[in-house]
Amino acid sequence: MAPIYTAIATSSGRDARAVSSDGRLDVTLAMQKELGGTGVGTNPEQLFAAGYAACFASAMQLVAKRQKVDAADASVTAEVGLVANGDGGFGLQVVLRVELPDALTAKQRTALVEATHQVCPYSNATRGNIPVELVVE
Repeated sequence: MAPIYTAIATSSGRDARAVSSDGRLDVTLAMQKELGGTGVGTNPEQLFAAGYAACFASAMQLVAKRQKVDAADASVTAEVGLVANGDGGFGLQVVLRVELPDALTAKQRTALVEATHQVCPYSNATRGNIPVELVVE
């Protein structure tokens, strides 16, 4: 299947830069203080969290339109945790905190978030690979 869009970025590691092929993204990366680094830059987990939050929020607007509910004031906060995997490597875990308008009923909130989790490309990519907890606020 041919991609609708392809993002291209290059980096040489956690203590380097990450640059997109079109130059729109150009960030300094730094190892987190918790991992012994300076923390004077962003890191892959923050970039993943920002991407997942933005993608899920956008997907939610599409799903809300399909469900004919107003979620215009919704927001998503992604918490991406870096965890040891027990085999000497690392893995990720995610908590998505979804803030929805008060006007939506509990049933509407649940239906919207669960349907969005089936539509969002990040959710589809992570499903079965890393734990993702959905918290509706």
